[in-house]
Amino acid sequence: MVLYEYPLNEAVRTMLRLEHLFDRLGQLLPREAAVDHHFALATIFEIMDVAGRADLKAELLRELDRHRGQLEGYRENPQVSSAALDVVIGRLDRAIAGLNALAGKAGQALTANEWLMGVRSRINIPGGTCEFDLPAYYAWQQRPAAARRADLDAWVATLQPLAEALQVLLQLLREAGLPHMVATSGGGYQQGLGSARSYQLLRIRIDEALALVPEIAGHRLMVSIRLMRQKADGRLEPAGTDASFELTLCA
Repeated sequence: MVLYEYPLNEAVRTMLRLEHLFDRLGQLLPREAAVDHHFALATIFEIMDVAGRADLKAELLRELDRHRGQLEGYRENPQVSSAALDVVIGRLDRAIAGLNALAGKAGQALTANEWLMGVRSRINIPGGTCEFDLPAYYAWQQRPAAARRADLDAWVATLQPLAEALQVLLQLLREAGLPHMVATSGGGYQQGLGSARSYQLLRIRIDEALALVPEIAGHRLMVSIRLMRQKADGRLEPAGTDASFELTLCA
């Protein structure tokens, strides 16, 4: 089954983008090639760009506090395990403390590093990090892999509170949804969301053997899904066939 996720508001869109970047960073860091560490550094700069919104930290703290308040409300429910509740609330508390300990925006501490900012200013220019443009960066790439990784780990540590907060929030959001099977009509599916609940994330699991790609559009009141088939040149065209897939709406 192939999983597709679609955000239904801008806050979740930002969180999914950051999660995607942190996942990529986690795969690049353990490697030893200089080119992998180059792209790890480029990913750190991408995270700083996406997390550069002035209100992101406050928004995440509000969401963490909201979830904490909801979970505390389950204390008196005999069907809820107190031990499991304590574990989740403990994770929320650590995430809140970590974000509160951050000075300013995520990654702001790295902006004081002139060497890093020099690399950042040229890394998006095609070929802009050649040895004749940035000899100091070229010299860093020639260092042993363990030394480069130690530097990267130190820089990533300044972003770790953000990564932990995202992990907790997205896990809680995903676990809030109940999956169910739906079927398309004429290759398309629509569902009204109403106003009783504020859905934030749509998740689709579709059998990879069908070789279908869902084209998703949605907002707080409606979601629309059209099944597409990929042509040999990579373009998508309406499949025109009906199929079933698993749909989850998370609030």
